Formats: sequence, structure tokens, C-alpha cells
Amino acid sequence: MADTAMSDSGPVSTPAPSGSDSRSGPTPHGPAPGARAEAVQNAVWRLRSRGCWTDAAALLEPDDSPPAALQRTALLVERCLFTEQGWSDAEDALRAAEALAGTDDERGAAACERGQLAYAATVLGVRDRSDEARAALGRAAALIAPGAAARPLLDYRRGLIAEHLADSPQAARAAYRRAHAGATAHGDRLLLSSTWRHLAGLALRDGELTEARHGFAESLRIREELGFLVGTAPALSSLAEAESEPEAARLRAEAARLFRLLGNVPTWLAAQLAPPAPAA
Repeated sequence: MADTAMSDSGPVSTPAPSGSDSRSGPTPHGPAPGARAEAVQNAVWRLRSRGCWTDAAALLEPDDSPPAALQRTALLVERCLFTEQGWSDAEDALRAAEALAGTDDERGAAACERGQLAYAATVLGVRDRSDEARAALGRAAALIAPGAAARPLLDYRRGLIAEHLADSPQAARAAYRRAHAGATAHGDRLLLSSTWRHLAGLALRDGELTEARHGFAESLRIREELGFLVGTAPALSSLAEAESEPEAARLRAEAARLFRLLGNVPTWLAAQLAPPAPAA
């Protein structure tokens, strides 16, 4: 299961370093516009990382620009993927973003979000929208330039469709590797945590335990360093699949603790964390 719908590079950004230079300083009427924007993004990241997607999206409502509309959409799409709720809110936000998009990059980003929403509805069993997901990501590929910062996220999402909807691990691996290389080039660490995890999952499927363990461990390390709490329990659970006992049990227990702390989110992790049935 994919456990993140977004990346650092866009449409949602991780907070800027706390030591960012702000030479203009506060104005007599309050903080400079750049400082205000940074404060909003910092707050959005804190809320998102704890699974408070609706609150994070609400912080962006005063901004009616296309990038803000895309960011709100991405937050609400990610909420659907983690909670299996909020589909109409995400669809409304997506339509608004599509209406505001004025450039190829913006139209491509909106198409990428439509593809992800359709993928989430399909993989979570809400409704089969697989054709819509493929078509939307195809449109995004035609609009987003190969070297653009948004391209790695698109490649990653095409990998999800190849793996989970088309059952084509070879195509998925190729897409994840493109996404991984692009995320590395653009410094998108959150996306890297996802490409590491999904490449490791394919390695585990092939019985390559050492490679799988390394990839899962890298994914977990990055998420812990970023403070992406809502994505840490899935990373712990995945690493447990490649570890032997008693380390696997320790990882599952920590994953279960975080899962409960965040209100049983992501919902689909419950089945992975359920204790095995007793032997007959």
C-alpha cells in the first residue's frame, strides 16, 4: 500500500530551515510576506505530519492562488489514502484546482492529483477508477517536463499503478527507480522515503532480504529525521517484515503504539498489525 500521496517538492513543501535568512525583517504591520508564508508552511507541515490534513488545508484557504489550491488538494487526497474518508472534500478541492490551473505545470500537477485520487479509490475498494487513474497520469506525463521537480512524484505514482493495479512488478520497479533518481536530484527526501520503501517491497517479494531490509531501514530513517509521524508506523511495519524475531516483534509493537497514538491511522495498517490467529 502506498502511504503518502505527496512529496516535499510539490505541491506541498516541507518547512524551510529554521535558520532561513530573512533580511527584510518584520514590517510595521506585521511579519514580511515571506516570513508569513514560511510560518504557514511550517504549520501546514506540522499538522500534515500528525495526520491533521483538514486543519492543514484550512490554513491555506485565504490563498486563492493555483499553487495553494493544488496544495490543498494534495493534502485532502492524502487524507483519503490514509483514512478512507473525505472523498467529496478532495474531489471539490481538485475541481477548484483544475479550474484555477493556468500553466502546463499547474494543469499537469492537477492531473497528477486526479490520478492519485482515482488510484486511492480503486486500491482501497471504494470504487474502480483504474481507467481514470491511468488516463489522468497519462495527461500529467504529457504536461510535466521530464526534468521538472514534479516529475519524480508522477513517476512514483505511475509505479503505484503498475504494482498495485496492473500487477506488473517490473514496470513498477522501473518507475520507482526513475522516481528515486529524480527525488535524489531534487532533494525530495520525503519522496525518497517512499521510493526506498516500495523498491524494498519489491525486493522482499523477490526474496532479496538484505536489499529489502536496507531499503525499509532507509525509509524509516528518513521519516524519523523529517518528523513525518503519520508515515512512521507503516515504515516500522514494513521493516518488521524483513527482520527476524525478536526484532520484528519490537518493530511491530512500536508501529502499533504509533498507530493507536494517531487514532488508528492509516486505517489499512490495522490488518498488518493484527496479531496472528492462534494455530488450530
